[in-house]
Amino acid sequence: MRSIFLLGGFVGFAAIAASEMQAGYSGNRILLDGAIAALAGGILFRWFWTQIVAALSVAVKAKRAARKAAEEAEAAAAKAAQPVIAVKGK
Repeated sequence: MRSIFLLGGFVGFAAIAASEMQAGYSGNRILLDGAIAALAGGILFRWFWTQIVAALSVAVKAKRAARKAAEEAEAAAAKAAQPVIAVKGK
């Protein structure tokens, strides 16, 4: 999680710094806006990462449930296909 926050901070800072350097802003303004963008980028990346992890978790749970249902259906079909032999007693 920490690496995602740092990556988001770096991306936010780099994007704003590059665009403001291209626009010709002063160094102080670039650093201030870059710092704000780094915080915002880190928070947004962290939120986005939690959404991705939650979606993957739901997908894995659904896949496991489908596999379990298929195995149960296969076992029930195999049991139904077995011949029934009646043994008569005395």
